[in-house]
Amino acid sequence: MSFSAKDAAREKALPLCRGAIRYCSQAIRAVHRQEFDQAKELLQSAHNLLDEAEQAITACSELINTGFFRDAQKEFAEGSITLALVTGKQPPDPDELGIDSAAYLNGLGEAVGELRRYLLDSMRKGDLSQGEELLSAMDNIYNILITMDFPDAITAGLRRTTDMVRGVLERTRSDLTLVMRQKELEDRLKEFEGKSSVD
Repeated sequence: MSFSAKDAAREKALPLCRGAIRYCSQAIRAVHRQEFDQAKELLQSAHNLLDEAEQAITACSELINTGFFRDAQKEFAEGSITLALVTGKQPPDPDELGIDSAAYLNGLGEAVGELRRYLLDSMRKGDLSQGEELLSAMDNIYNILITMDFPDAITAGLRRTTDMVRGVLERTRSDLTLVMRQKELEDRLKEFEGKSSVD
């Protein structure tokens, strides 16, 4: 294939990937606002653009591994996994999303940061109902990522993502434990005050 044909394919795919990334970041914002139906629609729009981008570069297999295409796939994985876990569903796998394994695993890691943010927002509102569940999901993700002992050239820098996940997980576990103990203490105090007023 000629350079001009490859360049044309790249120029066609690039704006589609940028559009997909934009839809994914809007979807993640919608998840944080608990607008789950809107998040789902935005992710579907991102998926459609990713399909178009893949068709545009299908004749140039080397463009499949370029940064812009992998980044768009990673963002799509991050948004889809975050939505699934926050709504209590099983995260989709790479085949369901139709994306590369390295992009999926990096998206899985990035989703941990979004789960922390969602959890902190809930904790600020005094809602601890999903605390243990989301922390457990974050733990499971970390346990998957640490088993991926392959060179960065194959996993697209997964080691760095895994290190980030470990830090986020430790901070979140510490924050959640602190808030839960505080709540326990407040409940006991209320119980004690209630008994005292009866006496």
